[in-house]
Amino acid sequence: MKKAKKILTSPVTTIAAFVLAAGLLLFSSVGGARAALTYFSDDYSSDIRLEEIGVTLLENGAGIRGELLTGLIPEGESLKFGKAYPEVLIVQNSGAINEYVRVSIYKYWTDEDGEKLTTLSPDLIGLNLANVGSGWILDGEASTSERTVLYYSGLLGTGESTPAFTDTLTIDGDIAGRVRQTSVSSGGYTTITTIYEYDGARFCVEAKVDAVQEHNAQDAIWSAWGRRVTVNNGVLSLN
Repeated sequence: MKKAKKILTSPVTTIAAFVLAAGLLLFSSVGGARAALTYFSDDYSSDIRLEEIGVTLLENGAGIRGELLTGLIPEGESLKFGKAYPEVLIVQNSGAINEYVRVSIYKYWTDEDGEKLTTLSPDLIGLNLANVGSGWILDGEASTSERTVLYYSGLLGTGESTPAFTDTLTIDGDIAGRVRQTSVSSGGYTTITTIYEYDGARFCVEAKVDAVQEHNAQDAIWSAWGRRVTVNNGVLSLN
């Protein structure tokens, strides 16, 4: 999948431009649903049509068709480190049956060639989680500094939307202080060059949403996502 790239002016002078790479969003779970259903018998699969399962991600109130963060920076402005930008992400059931939903978020940095930068921590990309413990469940076993896995605890009915699972995005201001210097002496003069670690870096955010059907949900989630859960009176909890 392609990532949209937008040139931004950094608040400090840099040798290379600071680039924002908006992560791609997988907005439909049809592929994930198909993978889940292959684990069931022919008799069971015949009861569910693949086109009945679907989810859509809403970003700041609007449906997304491929790219996150395209409206993150107001027109005429440049990215400001330490500023919290609205990034409200919500899942909507756009299918024809009730579903249980999982969201996987990925945050990382790349260089100009798309290679991951291990010198810049994903923690510098502050995508603030919302409603964790109040609708959304953080899967600590599956989450890392780069990947965050969330489950919606409720059964999401057709046309219904979850509460937001993120609300703001902030690039940590500490990144501006991450520098290294080189010095070259010649003819009695010393030239000192300051290089910022984020020169030419891209920060990337990806979100993947997928779902399984209500019927036999515990087994479906184990088969599709490899996670043991308990569903009691329509409420999902992690084992």
